[in-house]
Amino acid sequence: MKEKEKNKPTIAPGIDNDEELSQKATEEEIKEGEATRVITMSWDENPGETK
Repeated sequence: MKEKEKNKPTIAPGIDNDEELSQKATEEEIKEGEATRVITMSWDENPGETK
């Protein structure tokens, strides 16, 4: 596999992103290098507007 493809971020279709990406890594996963820092960003296009 090409290095560029190997490091491409992926997520399986159908996964609940918020739930899955919010899970904390176990100590074992961290020690084995199987943990990734996840940053969630959101954009509110109508700040201050309520429904």
